[in-house]
Amino acid sequence: MSTLWKPQAERIFQDIAELSRDYETGITRESYGEGENAAIDYLSRFARDNGLEVVNDRAGNVIFQRSDDNGHPAIWIGSHLDSVPQGGNYDGLAGVVAGLLCLCRLDQQQVRTARPLRVLGLRGEESAWFGKSYMGSRALMGGLTSSDLELVNRFSKKTLGEAMQAVGADLDAIRSQQWLIDREQFAGYLEVHIEQAESLEKMGQAIGIVPGIRGNLRHNQVCCLGEDGHSGAVSREDRHDSVFAVSELVARIDQLWSDWLNDGKDLVVTVGTLGTNAAHHAVSRIPGEVTFSLEIRSLHQQTLEAFYTLIHAEIRQIEEHRQVRFQFDKRIDTQPAAMHGPWIDSFVRVTREHGWEGVLTPSGAGHDAAVFANAGIPSAMLFIRNQHGSHNPHEAMELDDFIEATEVLYHATQEMTV
Repeated sequence: MSTLWKPQAERIFQDIAELSRDYETGITRESYGEGENAAIDYLSRFARDNGLEVVNDRAGNVIFQRSDDNGHPAIWIGSHLDSVPQGGNYDGLAGVVAGLLCLCRLDQQQVRTARPLRVLGLRGEESAWFGKSYMGSRALMGGLTSSDLELVNRFSKKTLGEAMQAVGADLDAIRSQQWLIDREQFAGYLEVHIEQAESLEKMGQAIGIVPGIRGNLRHNQVCCLGEDGHSGAVSREDRHDSVFAVSELVARIDQLWSDWLNDGKDLVVTVGTLGTNAAHHAVSRIPGEVTFSLEIRSLHQQTLEAFYTLIHAEIRQIEEHRQVRFQFDKRIDTQPAAMHGPWIDSFVRVTREHGWEGVLTPSGAGHDAAVFANAGIPSAMLFIRNQHGSHNPHEAMELDDFIEATEVLYHATQEMTV
């Protein structure tokens, strides 16, 4: 274990936490906002102080590279620098810091790798701000549309285009959906990330190797439209009650999900937001409108599509029975992603050499690595054990676990070829 990394890493995490601490609780690094900018500025100073070069791409992402980088196609190590509102300090940030520490050590020890290594600090991975995930990596690869740039931040009310322009992004290039860095420059992509569940914690393992990342189908808003009415005057058979309709749908989805899990299918379903129209709230009023979100995740696209079709079949029955109708906003799709087999094997072997089991840990959460993998770029991921889950202020990654994962990354990258 590198004795130099621990004090450096501890200082970096502490300093960036202070720069992005939320006045209420936890950490807030808004996509294309103040906290994300502060993290990029801090890491850029650290990189320059350690002899590295820092450049920005035309989506506002930050790139760290060695001063003698020969410009050949590289293996990129990256993750994101934003967070959810009032989240934790390590989600995303840990991966960028791990890559940066590896790059500094390789440079200081004058280690030559088969391909150049570059570190990529990505913006806008979290969907909590604009309702769309992986904005930095999608923009880099020509994956954002003009309509995406009109998405509105649910807090600041700025559009995504306005927010990206404020950090120097080239909106004309993004709208034209061109690669903002030559596609051939990406020989591969690696990402270190905290596990956002607690399976490694339960297994007593500091490190997991990710064989695949679940894709998802998502609707940010589904609206069930019924009819307002007096709670005491309208009989059950005459009601168009949106609350009971949505409640019935959620209960049916939960039962179907359980059945599919019992059949061995990989599936996760979430209704993350749900509520009646606040302007019509009344104890004595039959609710005529309920809105909710719907998300389905799986490692297999066929499973996603089949379960989505089944949900719509259930909705048709509920609409007829409850005398309501459901309206869906635009469906947002993220494809499942398989990691690069030879690099999975390499991570497993190096992890075992460092005294851990090298357990395969599929990712239920999405990551930028999925965007790279689905663009045909060989990709692989390491998970770091994390306590108390993620997307909350209580993330509790142990610094020793972070150092262990960074050691594995450091040694594995020296032998990786494509």
